[in-house]
Amino acid sequence: MTRFAPIARVVRAARPTAAARFSTSVRAMAGETGAPRSGGAAQADAFTKREKGAEDLFIRQEERTKLLALREKLKQQRKHLDELDKHIDDLTKEQGGEHN
Repeated sequence: MTRFAPIARVVRAARPTAAARFSTSVRAMAGETGAPRSGGAAQADAFTKREKGAEDLFIRQEERTKLLALREKLKQQRKHLDELDKHIDDLTKEQGGEHN
C-alpha cells in the first residue's frame, strides 16, 4: 500500500453516490415551471416586487446624495482653481510679465 492510499479512500468517501446526485437534480427540476401562481405564492410575488421597489428607491436616494456631495466638492475645487488663477495673474502683473 502506498502512502497515498488513505487519501484516495477519503476522496472516494467524499464523492456523492449516484442516488445522491439524482436526488439533488430532482429537487432542482421541481422549481419554476413558468405557470401562473395563485394564492400565497402570488402574494409572495407582490411582496417581492414591493421589496425590490423599496430597494431600488433606497439605491436611487443613496446615489443622489453621493452625486450632490460630488457636485459640492467639484464646486469647491473650481473655487480653489479660480483662486489659484487669480494668484498667478497677480504674480505675473507684479513681475511685469504681462502688459495689462
